[in-house]
Amino acid sequence: MSIIERSLEKIASRRAAANQGLARPSKRNNAAEIAAARQYRRTTMNPAALEYNKILVDKSDPYAVAAYNIVRTRLLQRLAANKWSSVAVTGSQPGEGKSLTAINLAIALARDENTWVYLVDMDLKRPSVATQLGLEVEQDLSDYLRGTAQIEDVIYDPGIPRLAVLPNRCAAEHPSELLGSARMDALVEHLRSERPKRVIIYDMPPLMSSDDVLTFAPRVDGVLMVVSEGTTDRKLLQAARHVLSEMNLIGVVLNRSSSRGETGYGYY
Repeated sequence: MSIIERSLEKIASRRAAANQGLARPSKRNNAAEIAAARQYRRTTMNPAALEYNKILVDKSDPYAVAAYNIVRTRLLQRLAANKWSSVAVTGSQPGEGKSLTAINLAIALARDENTWVYLVDMDLKRPSVATQLGLEVEQDLSDYLRGTAQIEDVIYDPGIPRLAVLPNRCAAEHPSELLGSARMDALVEHLRSERPKRVIIYDMPPLMSSDDVLTFAPRVDGVLMVVSEGTTDRKLLQAARHVLSEMNLIGVVLNRSSSRGETGYGYY
């Protein structure tokens, strides 16, 4: 058992007790809401970028798809049981795969015919969602936060049913101030109140790299932590667990695990 898995063993036991016996979430949106779903700006994804970045837009990697489907089901159970809808995805340091996890989890969620999803690139210092998906966009989230675009201008339909993306193209100055701004509050409320109701996945910066997650955490229902075997530093992980004690940690994804068979993923 790796040091990361040992450090998360207690979390796993608590999660197992909490999740046992939870039923598959029921439909969250009625037919009228679905029929009236807002149509967003269409954009295209670059197939070469999708393949290079291991984005699971198809089922060519059945082991990885199966792993994300497990994470999807466990997450939907937690959200439904507590009437939550928004999740911040973070890690303790760069290079753990938190953005890839956020993207593939959003895609897996959208594959569920009852689940509509927003994927928001909230890593304002090192945005990567647009790059990893190979998206062509004219305006982005930073434009909205600076007041040069409206909310509807920065939400894109990438061609995946039930998924809408709010991307960023480049790093923003003073991200903590933007995350705590009135325009950010308006965005969060807009996404939360939109119908059909969507699961909102926020791709956040690494927890220990800045105060951005701490600034934004009160605006989300819970935090999903990504750790990577062989990458995550033990001391940083311990420090991150201390910080997370002040937040609602709803799950941990173990990435690149050598003891999880052929999927390389585990959920706690």
